Amino acid sequence: MGEGPIKKIEAEAGLLEQIELAVPGFSGYKNKELRREADRLVRDFLSRQIKQSKGNLRDVYGWLIRRGARSSSGRIDGLIARLDRVSSEIDHASSGYSGFFDAVKVREEDLDSMLNFDLRLVELMKDLVSRTEEFRKIARDAPDKAIGEWVENLESTIRVIQDAFNERSDAIKGVNLR
Repeated sequence: MGEGPIKKIEAEAGLLEQIELAVPGFSGYKNKELRREADRLVRDFLSRQIKQSKGNLRDVYGWLIRRGARSSSGRIDGLIARLDRVSSEIDHASSGYSGFFDAVKVREEDLDSMLNFDLRLVELMKDLVSRTEEFRKIARDAPDKAIGEWVENLESTIRVIQDAFNERSDAIKGVNLR
């Protein structure tokens, strides 16, 4: 019989360990790649949260259009457009570790500080989803004044998310690192 999958994994792990011992800095490279993948997972989560929030807002937009509230529906459309921009920024942002040959390098010790940015963004995005879900629940029967107050609140929330993401991007580029 041939070599089983467990033996193959052990052999490959052995090779990896040999490379780590033989090549200075290889372990750090592997850690950076793992962090890069974690960064991608966080950004995917943020994108899914934005998509969910936009879906909630699209429902509200449709209800407002049907009831003839053009002013309020236009503001909801503006919120959706802002979320589209945030989503695009997140999807096209630099990874948590730029490659060896990229113009921007991220030092490994700086990657840990990014976790604070990521945690804040995750919390802000969960808050946004919660707020848009709550808005969706009340919007169908809410008066225009209440809709306006909700829109202002959501505009502020989205602005805070954009600012937090911009701070994160600056940190990746080394602009505001401590």
